[in-house]
Amino acid sequence: MSKYWSDFVHQLEPYVPGEQPKMDRLVKLNTNEHPLGPSPKVIEAIRSEADDRLRLYPDPDSGELKQAIADYYSARGHAIQRSQVFVGNGSDEVLAHLFMGFFRQNKPLLFPDITYSFYKVYCGLYQIDYEPVALDETLSINVEDYLKPNGGIIFPNPNAPTGKLMPLSDIERLLQANTETLVVIDEAYIDFGGDTAISLVNRYPNLLVTQTLSKSRSLAGLRIGLAVGDEALIDGLNRIKDSFNSYPLDRLAIAAGVAAFLDQEWFEQGCEQVIGQRDWLNEQLSRRGFDSLPSAANFLFTRHPQHSGASLAQGLREQGIIVRHFGKPERIADYLRITVGTAEQNQALIDALDTLL
Repeated sequence: MSKYWSDFVHQLEPYVPGEQPKMDRLVKLNTNEHPLGPSPKVIEAIRSEADDRLRLYPDPDSGELKQAIADYYSARGHAIQRSQVFVGNGSDEVLAHLFMGFFRQNKPLLFPDITYSFYKVYCGLYQIDYEPVALDETLSINVEDYLKPNGGIIFPNPNAPTGKLMPLSDIERLLQANTETLVVIDEAYIDFGGDTAISLVNRYPNLLVTQTLSKSRSLAGLRIGLAVGDEALIDGLNRIKDSFNSYPLDRLAIAAGVAAFLDQEWFEQGCEQVIGQRDWLNEQLSRRGFDSLPSAANFLFTRHPQHSGASLAQGLREQGIIVRHFGKPERIADYLRITVGTAEQNQALIDALDTLL
């Protein structure tokens, strides 16, 4: 705290990221990182770009990466143009720009009461009025709860930390009923079990879809995020970006992002391995009495009826295994969010739980 802070800074409640502990022989299952490394072609692309050209500024438009993203989704039948793609320094920066540019309205922004906690932080940062919408008794998002006056709607799909997926039919029903304000679908985990809403952007000009390369493409350490939507929405994001940081992605990130989208085989194999390990882990937890929500993400949200979430998290930590325990709100206080790791990491988790239980 400093006397030089403005009153505004005192009022902020910053986001608390997942712990990045420095421990030997740590099994780290708390921040939803991919258990496998990125494509070897990504590493090769970074090395080839790491030369004298680093003295030069990168392409401020990141055009090659935008084209790779547009080509990737167009090849899957979605007819996306480069002008419909925005990229930023991680999806958190993309979200920050769209909160500032689209959600400062005279009606409240709607998002789930249990969801990605950065949404509330951005509302505080940009002084946006918001209204949390309660998940139902199964911790699901119901479209009907969002059919009311609003200044915008945002939620992850699959939701985080629950991992529950909303089908595209429900998203389209929401879009058809909500045509006057922006709907943002935050798809950080979509590649692990869902169909992307990018398939809908050419039919709904008020739809914006955000994604990240941190999860399914194993690039959390490089910070690459994107948005796909109507050209007018992308133009608005570019106006904000160019008023804040004209060069959000460096040369290495652009090269890596392009290579990640081109190596489809590595991407698919990685997703398949995570999904297979998720199913195995879910079965093992069920055998031990855990109740896990159905997950379409690279993590499980789970609880044990006879043990508190806090005690399990602490017991695992004492055995060198870190998982995420939120504690609040009260109705998820006994849940743990467990990242799907490698086969060896997942087995170590199960062995540790056997000791605790």
